[in-house]
Amino acid sequence: MEDWLRSIQELVAISSINVLAALAIFMIGKWGARFFQHLSEKLMTRSKVEPTLVKFVGNLIYVALFTFVALAALGQIGIQTTSFIAVIGAAGLAVGLALQGSLSNFAAGVLLILFRPFKKGDYIESAGTAGTVDEIQIFTTMLVTPDNKLIIVPNSKIISDNIVNISAKATRRVDFVFGVSYADDIDRVKTVILQVLGEDRRIHQEPEVFVGVLALADSSVNLAVRVWVNEADYWPVFFDTNEKMKKRFDAEGITIPFPQRHIHLFAEKEIA
Repeated sequence: MEDWLRSIQELVAISSINVLAALAIFMIGKWGARFFQHLSEKLMTRSKVEPTLVKFVGNLIYVALFTFVALAALGQIGIQTTSFIAVIGAAGLAVGLALQGSLSNFAAGVLLILFRPFKKGDYIESAGTAGTVDEIQIFTTMLVTPDNKLIIVPNSKIISDNIVNISAKATRRVDFVFGVSYADDIDRVKTVILQVLGEDRRIHQEPEVFVGVLALADSSVNLAVRVWVNEADYWPVFFDTNEKMKKRFDAEGITIPFPQRHIHLFAEKEIA
């Protein structure tokens, strides 16, 4: 009888120690998981990582650490955790297969936020569409077209395609082609073109304005004109210069053969 009581006392003592140890592991581990969550969020915030990604990664770190702590606490009191780990692994695999497309969009969103090939307000071309970046989310990117249509593009399509960031640089080159008659003096035409361009303060003088003969076409001599402007002035300069050049050619008696072709090297959808 005494041996039986002694065995019970030893078992209770051991169980109590294990329970206390499990509670200690759980409490300290939970605090540590929260600490590493806050630490990772602070580091990412200092690195100017997107706030959405900061919160998501912080929560992901906490859940992963907390799961590890809970399994360690259960193992301390004698509960076999191998089956739990197997169930969690199988569930994770099933969820991963079911959400394969969503996970690829998530991974692409993380890359877009980390490497920042574009930011909110940039005009980009990618995934067969173009528009101004309105918002970069974890799974999708919102683009607004010039005619105010909202386009929601999966991040995986953007990251797997070429990205043309038209707003990335402070300046852009505007290209024109003006056709004049074979009867017109080329040097005089160049002088008139340079005069028109020189009157527009939005056009940079460095790099130097270029005017040269592009082609001797069937009914016209085509001159290529290349100027540099601030990115925001691209379209105003493009439209204004075409109008000014037509009016000045008319005033100077320079013949514009019909039909006049304006060759613009960028996609027309950017004007829409």
